[in-house]
Amino acid sequence: MVRASGMKRRVFLGLAAAGILAGCGAGRERPRRRGLFSGRRARRAAEAEAANTNPLIPKRDEEEGIFASMQRRRRDPPYEGTPVAAITNAELKPASGGVLLRVEGLTLREGAFNVRLIPDQPEGEAINGVIGYELRAEQPEDTPQGPERARKILAAVFISRKKLRGAREIRVRGGQNERVIRL
Repeated sequence: MVRASGMKRRVFLGLAAAGILAGCGAGRERPRRRGLFSGRRARRAAEAEAANTNPLIPKRDEEEGIFASMQRRRRDPPYEGTPVAAITNAELKPASGGVLLRVEGLTLREGAFNVRLIPDQPEGEAINGVIGYELRAEQPEDTPQGPERARKILAAVFISRKKLRGAREIRVRGGQNERVIRL
């Protein structure tokens, strides 16, 4: 019969000892289970009231009125985007209920973010048959110019059939040029 080497014997004995010691405390202690009503205690009204308030929800001032919180939510910080240097492509893609205006642009520097197509009119309505947009992005000033493929950006906006009814063309402006799509 071949004897096991000393290393194998030590590993086996170590695992056996760990298994025996792991099972030592399991029988003495039981998990404490509580029924649905076993943990109930009477509390004072002040404690109950304090427990029902959430510290993460700000307290509402009664002087502001009931619609003040809705008005506070509507106040978004102003958009600080600047016009993109050049518009390289603009196209319309059919979509359910209207079209999707997809615009590609080229920024002066890489790292532009928060790209948006800003309508000339607040509701994006046509004026004299023209729907106008401006391609804007937040552009950092401390980044390198980089290659053209690193400065390419893309934005899209949905235009409903209702807004397209009185329009003859869609005009997208950039800093140096504009693209016109005739309808």
